[in-house]
Amino acid sequence: MEFINYIIENQGQIISLTIEHIKLVTIAVALAIVIGVPIGILISYVKKLNKPVLGLANIVQAIPSMALLGFTIPLLGIGTLPAIVMVVLYSLLPIIKNTYIGIQNISSQTLEAATGIGLTKWQILTKIQIPLALPVIMGGIRISAVSAVGLMTLAAFVGASGLGYLIYAGIRSVNNMQILAGAIPACILALLMDWIIGMIENLVTPKNMRNQEKISFFKKPLIQKIILGFFALVMIALLISNFFLNQKAERQITIGSMDFSEQEVLSYMVKELIEDRTDITVKQKLSLGSSSIVLGAIQENHIDMYIDYTGTIYGSVLKHDPNSNADEVYETSKKELKEKYDLNILTPLGFNNTYTLAVKKELCDQYQLKTISDLSLIANQLTFSPTITCMERKDCWLGLQNAYSLDFQNIVPIDGAPRYTALINGDSDVIDAYSTDGLLQKFDLVILEDDQNFFLPYHAIPVVNNNVLNHYSDIIPILEELGEHLDDETMRNLNYQVDEMRRSPSEVAKTFLKEEGLI
Repeated sequence: MEFINYIIENQGQIISLTIEHIKLVTIAVALAIVIGVPIGILISYVKKLNKPVLGLANIVQAIPSMALLGFTIPLLGIGTLPAIVMVVLYSLLPIIKNTYIGIQNISSQTLEAATGIGLTKWQILTKIQIPLALPVIMGGIRISAVSAVGLMTLAAFVGASGLGYLIYAGIRSVNNMQILAGAIPACILALLMDWIIGMIENLVTPKNMRNQEKISFFKKPLIQKIILGFFALVMIALLISNFFLNQKAERQITIGSMDFSEQEVLSYMVKELIEDRTDITVKQKLSLGSSSIVLGAIQENHIDMYIDYTGTIYGSVLKHDPNSNADEVYETSKKELKEKYDLNILTPLGFNNTYTLAVKKELCDQYQLKTISDLSLIANQLTFSPTITCMERKDCWLGLQNAYSLDFQNIVPIDGAPRYTALINGDSDVIDAYSTDGLLQKFDLVILEDDQNFFLPYHAIPVVNNNVLNHYSDIIPILEELGEHLDDETMRNLNYQVDEMRRSPSEVAKTFLKEEGLI
């Protein structure tokens, strides 16, 4: 019942993301066919290319999908392009291989007969080999198309939308209903894709090769042509609508965000405020991943603005040692980000989302824990589950273990919300967290005091490119006013509404702005 209610409440978003997913998969599979089939034909004629081409396709198939997507970001930026390229590359092997096998398996007697009646090589290919190989070729296309539906869920990591957005957002906020809302339509879409390509396969198979038994209503050629014609018209309509929707407004900026609830809430706040107060249209590219990915996106002008944190810029981007002086961290970050990246940091937004260590109340009561120094006395009995990012940074775990002489019994890195689940289930005892995480409130966790003042301050800061600074400076006072209404507790509560109360980030942002009288 809860799942049905979630579907009803979020049906608009689910439908729009499903449509976006269909468009992305269709484009990727179509490109894979256009590239893969000719290559398969080529290697069936030029034998020397057979092993190198199939070997290369196998190597691409063996590369982990997230790694391949990561490789494409520096070259292609963010958005639909890297996602489509990644899916195309993964889809090539079945198409190339099946095209090659289909043509190679045609009997030599058939080809000799075709040559004997005077057909040219081109005529043999188009009238004999391809028609006879089509069932095998379509089998490869069918495999690629079904796989592409699942692979395209990764598009959410680079701001390309699709059903992966719901799945990843659900994992991030421990929202099983949201995960199912993305996974079930993706599953249905994969089955639908298999069914549609099965119909195409039946229609292109030569009559003498078809099953001659009595066929069902939906397998009759006329009915299949009508169904395929309908789907073709729907796809054309979607592509045309996408073209008109993507026409750039006269005054428009694009805002990006990282991949957690707070970032999305802030992005929607900024969007609502700017569009309410100005004639600027705001586009969003949400859940792009880590700060480094979003920073790369603004450098490549894929976005114009995003919200980052002073500690991230100071420690992770500019590689400075830990520093607890908030003013110094802000001024240094602002000065050096401009010098090294030609990007501009605006006034902080009023809250500090710094790193913390969190434990369950039971553990806190058992050992009378109040500070990280207290934790260090029993660390050798505990399991620590930090994020992967925390493990790799000197201003996080690499420096923290030295500052507090921490020596945990086990360290099991877990990214995102699953580390909270591991803590609650007893699979870990301590996690790193951000001070404004809504999940801290959701799971009623205790934040340990950083009594050595090790962690950097992480004040939220708008980062904008020169385009915004030079042509859209009217948004700067708007952002400064927003900062006057935010603090740590407020932000934690807003995140809690998303992570626990299952409200959408857009709804939470809009409600807050109205309650504060900002819109």
